[in-house]
Amino acid sequence: MRVSPHSDLRPYLRTLDAETLADLLHAQAERDPELRHSLELRAATQSGDVSEAHRLLDTAVTDGNVEYAAKIGAVLDTLQRMLDAGSPADLAPLARRTVDDISETLEQSGDHAGDLGDRLERAVELYARACAARPPDPEKLADWIVEVEFDGPGWPVIDLAEFATALGEPGLKRIKSTVDDVLAVSGPGHRRDVAERLQEQLAEVLGDVDGLVAILSAKPPRRDVSLKIVRVLRAAGRHSEAIAHAARALTHDKNPPPVPEADDETSRRRKEFDAEPGRETYAALREAATADGKWTVHRREALARLRELAAESAEHADALARVLLDDGRPDEAWRACVRFGASPELKLELAEQRATDHPAETIPVFREHVEELIERKDPQAYQEAAKRLKVLRSLHKRAETPDEFTAYLAALVETHRRKTRLITEIRTARIALPKAVTSPRTPR
Repeated sequence: MRVSPHSDLRPYLRTLDAETLADLLHAQAERDPELRHSLELRAATQSGDVSEAHRLLDTAVTDGNVEYAAKIGAVLDTLQRMLDAGSPADLAPLARRTVDDISETLEQSGDHAGDLGDRLERAVELYARACAARPPDPEKLADWIVEVEFDGPGWPVIDLAEFATALGEPGLKRIKSTVDDVLAVSGPGHRRDVAERLQEQLAEVLGDVDGLVAILSAKPPRRDVSLKIVRVLRAAGRHSEAIAHAARALTHDKNPPPVPEADDETSRRRKEFDAEPGRETYAALREAATADGKWTVHRREALARLRELAAESAEHADALARVLLDDGRPDEAWRACVRFGASPELKLELAEQRATDHPAETIPVFREHVEELIERKDPQAYQEAAKRLKVLRSLHKRAETPDEFTAYLAALVETHRRKTRLITEIRTARIALPKAVTSPRTPR
């Protein structure tokens, strides 16, 4: 059997018995430390016990860079898997410890622009999810965020919106108190920059429309800032103010003040991105900012802008998902698709990539695609729909919900029972039909 470098090996692997697959996987794990640690953690956390993950972190700090990255990757994979599965375990302490461990390692190495920097961002995201699932003490969480932001080395950069649910009113008020104190006494510098950024985030999270508009209006005039003000006012139902601000911004754009030339490549690329946020400008900004060691902050700000736009249209949702894919973050891309309603084409593309590891999550997308194919009322589309039904059957089987597929198929066939060509294609695909199905005389 000759296999090309890009062949899908899954059909062949499904022909192997469990013992052969176990031997193959074990041999690969012996060569791949990250896979080995991931499998060890899977075995140890089946019951929700995360002690093995803590043990892995205990030994990670004594290892070399490659082994450390492998162990951190395994811990992050375990956290995500347990969160995705809705584990009842309190995962916040493990996630918090992972964030702190990576931050300490990065501070010692002085290099936060590479792979470990990306893993830190992922760890923060998982910590936010763990806090939302099992909220810790809100004031202690607020104190941690304040310490990281004001006294840390500049990373990780916290997005308060991700922690808003866990912080609640007490935690947010505690952060606001510190921010107000810093703004009252600090001159230009790092602490004031952090305080101003958190002040804007607090206004957004707390729904303080007037405060947020005032903060944005105090910034240097920029198109993206003006658009954000308009969106904030419209979302609050203050349409006349939004129209008035848009008119003022348009007048300003026609007679813009002289803008000093950007003094470095990152600044130039950031200006291009702000003017036209999208996949290409994001990629150019990533390349320049990574070279300058500034990508962590720029990435978070650029993604925040893309998320704002994604809430407005499927086109922008597609752009956000695409840049996340380009960043090597397929899980985030999938969540962006689901949250913001990306195009059916992109959702299907990501579902096909995600189906192997997360079958249950992708079932709704494949069902939507089947319905869309059937609505075309075309013989070729019916044939493709039957193929997709075979995929759905397999997904339900791997998700351990075969009865749900049986019920779904029965309802679908009952709805479309007069489409005999569709019924024929389903039979041809060797999908067992409900016994009550009969073929009408007039084909469609």
